[in-house]
Amino acid sequence: MSEIDTLATRLVTELKARRLTLATAESCTGGWIAQAVTSVSGSSACFGYGLVSYSNDAKMRLLNVPRTVLAEHGAVSEAVVRSMAGGAIRISGADLAVAVSGVAGPTGGSEEKPVGTVWLAWSRMSEEGPRTETLQERFDGDREAVRRQTVVKALSGLIARVSE
Repeated sequence: MSEIDTLATRLVTELKARRLTLATAESCTGGWIAQAVTSVSGSSACFGYGLVSYSNDAKMRLLNVPRTVLAEHGAVSEAVVRSMAGGAIRISGADLAVAVSGVAGPTGGSEEKPVGTVWLAWSRMSEEGPRTETLQERFDGDREAVRRQTVVKALSGLIARVSE
C-alpha cells in the first residue's frame, strides 16, 4: 500500500469515527486528493464534494474566490487557498475542507513563486464560521513529485486536524 493510500485510509477511518464530513478544493493536484479519499471503501459516509478549480475562472465560479483576491495575490497564494477552503465548506456543508494551489512545473514558475511552491489551507467549521489554517511549502522534484508531495501534505494535515 502506498503512502497516499495509507493516509487516505486512516483519514476516512478517523472521519467516520467522529462522524465528520470532508470536501476538497483542488487546483494543482487536479482531483488527486479526492481520488485518494474515494479509493477507500466506505468513503461515501464522509466525503461528498471534490471541486477541481484549475483555472481562475473556476475558482471564482465554483468557490466564490473574489476576482480582486486573484488579481492582487495570484492563484498561488495564501489568500486564494484560504478563500477556496472557505468556499468549499460553505458550498458543501462539510465539517472540514482542504484547498491546494501551486506551481507544479516544469513551467510557470517565477522568482517570487518558483516551481514547487504550493499553498495549502485546511478549514474546519465552527460556530463562528470556518476556521482556516494555511501553509506554504516548496517541494522538490518534477511535476509528479510536487503533486504527490502536495497530496501527502494535504492528507496528513487533514488527519492532524480531525484528531484535534
